[in-house]
Amino acid sequence: MTNETATKCAGCGVAIQTESPEKLGYTPPAALTKETVLCQRCFRIKNYNEISSVTPNQDDFLKILGGIGEKRALVVHIVDLFDFEGSLIAGLHRFIGQNPVILVVNKIDLLPKAINVNRILNWVQKQAKENGIRTSEVVLCSAKKNIGFDRVIEAISSYRGDRDVYVVGATNVGKSTLINRIIREYSDLEAELTTSPFPGTTLDLVQIPLDDGRYMIDTPGIVYSHRLTEIIDKQDLKTVLPDKPIKPSVFQLNEKQTLFFGAFARFDFVQGQRQSFTCYVSNAVPIHRTKLDNADDLYAAHKGEMLSPPTADRIGDLPPLVKHAYRIPKGSSSEVLISGLGWIAVNSDAGAQIVIHAPKGVKVAVRSSLI
Repeated sequence: MTNETATKCAGCGVAIQTESPEKLGYTPPAALTKETVLCQRCFRIKNYNEISSVTPNQDDFLKILGGIGEKRALVVHIVDLFDFEGSLIAGLHRFIGQNPVILVVNKIDLLPKAINVNRILNWVQKQAKENGIRTSEVVLCSAKKNIGFDRVIEAISSYRGDRDVYVVGATNVGKSTLINRIIREYSDLEAELTTSPFPGTTLDLVQIPLDDGRYMIDTPGIVYSHRLTEIIDKQDLKTVLPDKPIKPSVFQLNEKQTLFFGAFARFDFVQGQRQSFTCYVSNAVPIHRTKLDNADDLYAAHKGEMLSPPTADRIGDLPPLVKHAYRIPKGSSSEVLISGLGWIAVNSDAGAQIVIHAPKGVKVAVRSSLI
């Protein structure tokens, strides 16, 4: 569409465009003939009670957060437990001021069943504090499996008072799933959404009316390019993103052995006593063990084939792997994470020198053990 013919969505106010379904304001060309023109996002909420992901650039997202700081609001920050560091908005209070925050940690169902929930909760609280987030409450949940969902609703009711509720989070954290569940929980909300245009007036917010005249505001998911899930082909997401509890893979390694995670990443045990390493990645990600001396040649010869995904036709789109070297101190309880892929736990008291090879730009870090 040209600027001369552009119109605005009657629901959220975004400028309508017909070229890019993944961008804000998309609507099929045939919909332009209708008396009321809605973008695809608002159309799906209105007709199917479904909120779809829309992704602004990071500068626009930070402007949205800054706007929250000027209002009396309750902020519900949804993060992905499987990629906690990759989905957390560090320094959130710099943008939202003193507004209270409920940290909703989604996808708890992906962890192995034999977990200590209190340990996970304490770990999350510690990590949030270290990243500059002051939480009124932390709720562990699974929107998909309806675990902890009642507590999410109770926490929102307890802390919002006369405030609007802003829901923020990165892409692929389950934000839309959670909001869709809230909509389905309340029949009065559902009736409102299926009969009325939405009162949002900015291009990137959808306001969902609550029963007391306040609103739940859905903000578009922010894209963090440091997550592997944001740079790989969509066909490979179903492999990397787990959809069932993770089955940890334990490897007893001698020094100078290597683990490949498909062709996405590589773990080198460079030096240390023989010890075990536990890999927490999607069950669909194949792990291949080899000798460190052979690793470079193996990757060059077999990436996209024996080492896949990505497959040969998509391996060229993956950024080159870069090295991240770490020394894990003796006696520490540590994990090394690859954002969007998972993490590897160092299980021995002996310490280790390791190197992670991950696509350029993907976040790699050492953290205290989650499990």
